[in-house]
Amino acid sequence: MNMNKWVASIIGDKKKKAMPILTYPGSSLFGYTVMETLSDSQKQLDVIRAVIKRTGAAAAFGFMDLSIEAECYGATIRFTEDEIPTVAEGILYDLEKEKIPSPPALSERARICVDAISKTAGTIGERPLFGNSIGPFSLTGRLADVTNIMMACYDFPDRVEELLNSVTDFIITYCLEFKKAGADGIILAEPLAGMLSPELASEFSSPFVKKIVDAVADDNFAVMYHNCGNNTLQMIDSIISTGASAFHFGNAVNIADICAKLPSDKLVLGNLDPVGVLKNGTPETVAAATVNLLDECSQFDNFVISSGCDIPPETPWENIDSFIKATEYYKQ
Repeated sequence: MNMNKWVASIIGDKKKKAMPILTYPGSSLFGYTVMETLSDSQKQLDVIRAVIKRTGAAAAFGFMDLSIEAECYGATIRFTEDEIPTVAEGILYDLEKEKIPSPPALSERARICVDAISKTAGTIGERPLFGNSIGPFSLTGRLADVTNIMMACYDFPDRVEELLNSVTDFIITYCLEFKKAGADGIILAEPLAGMLSPELASEFSSPFVKKIVDAVADDNFAVMYHNCGNNTLQMIDSIISTGASAFHFGNAVNIADICAKLPSDKLVLGNLDPVGVLKNGTPETVAAATVNLLDECSQFDNFVISSGCDIPPETPWENIDSFIKATEYYKQ
């Protein structure tokens, strides 16, 4: 799929379909637990295809598990049956003195996600399929602790950049594995960068994201940048400089303000609250929030409605169905 043409076609479509970051709730359609799904590429295939069949979404996404890359480096991961894995302990405690690790090999869990994309590619109709990876600065926070890495940006900037070079090279390798597996793009999640000042984001996040984009993107493979921080409007010039084809934002910001800042030939996606609205709401409140967001962004042809982040596993399907139906009705 030519992704440049796909982006242009979505922008030109007056009846855009929703594009939620939606995988985990699909496990319940088969009675799979979260861990059963993440441990089996065939189960991931089942879920991705079922989600597309039920929602008719404009794009399909692999499973977003942002602990995988840290695990490849040796971080300790906390697993439970029905929750998304999280990093329990990193690997760097004294960034000033400890050796910066070289890019590691892919773990078994990373290979399962790549294999799931390989099995899914070509089975979901005329829509792109995106793999998932954490962004460079966000990965450093998982390896060296969020507080430590934020302080190190001031105290040991050269060491932070050395770590960023390592993780950037690793992320490029991971993204290229998805590309070889048949993905049409990658969604690169850089939420920790949303905690940086615009100046620090320009130094410690965006240049490394751009390096990833330059290494993996082409006519047939797109990078979708995701940031759910509340500082994204202030750092928007830095975000644009990454060269991504599409930008996905969380519900901490007014996305209409974001749309007004981004080039009209770039997709802007977001930002219905995945917890407060989609998980904890009712079908009625979800529909009302969906219509309100579509109204706010109706003047922007490059806006596509989505969840503000990955939709939680326990989100009721009646709420997701309401979101999809409200979008379809609005566009008609």
